Amino acid sequence: MSAISNRLMSLSRSATLAMNQKSREMISQGIDIINLSIGEPDFDTPDYIKEAAIQAIHDNFSHYPPVPGFLDLREAVSLKLKRDNDLDYRPSEIIVSNGGKQAIANAMLCIVNPGDEVIIPAPYWVSYPEIVKLAEGESIILNSDISQQYKITPEQLEAAITPRSKAFIFSSPSNPTGQIYSRDELAGLAAVFSRHPQLMVISDEIYEHINYSGKHESIAQFEEIRNQVVVINGVSKGYAMTGWRIGFLAGPEWLVTACQKLQGQYTSGACAIAQKAALSALTGDQSFIPSMIKVFRERRDLVVARLKSMPGVLIDQPQGAFYVLPDISSFFGKSKGEIEIRDCEDIAMYLLNEAHVATVSGAAFGAPGTIRFSYATSTEILEKGLDRIQKALSNLK
Repeated sequence: MSAISNRLMSLSRSATLAMNQKSREMISQGIDIINLSIGEPDFDTPDYIKEAAIQAIHDNFSHYPPVPGFLDLREAVSLKLKRDNDLDYRPSEIIVSNGGKQAIANAMLCIVNPGDEVIIPAPYWVSYPEIVKLAEGESIILNSDISQQYKITPEQLEAAITPRSKAFIFSSPSNPTGQIYSRDELAGLAAVFSRHPQLMVISDEIYEHINYSGKHESIAQFEEIRNQVVVINGVSKGYAMTGWRIGFLAGPEWLVTACQKLQGQYTSGACAIAQKAALSALTGDQSFIPSMIKVFRERRDLVVARLKSMPGVLIDQPQGAFYVLPDISSFFGKSKGEIEIRDCEDIAMYLLNEAHVATVSGAAFGAPGTIRFSYATSTEILEKGLDRIQKALSNLK
């Protein structure tokens, strides 16, 4: 049997997907697991979107779609970016992909050469450093902590830039912290980027609509760096369409052309029927979104209040997305019987095995004093899970 490539051997398994799989295995064994590890809305896709997909089937959208996506969908993305973000992108500056993750990978593989540096603020989404590895780049991690709301400063950014710096990638609203960069904070970062025109900025805005602080702010709004910015978005989170696998990238036309070349060789266009569903999502009734956000905000408030009441747990209030990233480092060095807690990996496994609650180790996100869990599930399940977590943590001495 041939050996696995070094490229693949260098990759880590997705911690979120690994914990989700472990949870499913335990559930299949009859164990009552509360799975808070995976990040997807528990809402169903709205009916008008599903109906558009059914109509697309009847209309025989069963042939190969164009590699960059149907023109009407790219036009709808262009209108959405203007309507929601006051950003001007032509359809030729947009490519539709198989989810936001492919859009990020497309950008990274088209920008980064072996040995190039990619600056990543931590905490970060687990796949960012792994995608950099695929591009044979080097991740430069900028650390932040709860005292600064897990956001980096312009001074940190400036100090990290070297002649080898090629790209910067971040998310706002953030997975895993739920924090949001304000317009003023983004302006500070943009001023740094403008002094380094060789640096491409990959702005992951997939959680745009799940925002509790007001209007979404995109770093692409700053004209002086427009040609350096790549906007990543999609329909997965805001429209409860994770399984439809439609994401998109908006950026300089030269990069979009390169992404088409790449995507044309390894996946071609995204599912035609899913594209038609996404078209309906972007152009149809948007009232579903505020009602969903109201529910998420209520859940966030519940989770934050409960966590704040637990001795030894530090938490700030997320401004978006549907995650919390509590600092649980005060439990390191504690134990229950023969179970010793040395790090956040131990905490995550302890909560899984003892409390039967699946979370994700913060180490996977570059935040080794934390755990992450999602509140994209019902209040009843959250209450039950939080009761279990509180009891399990109180048993550590």
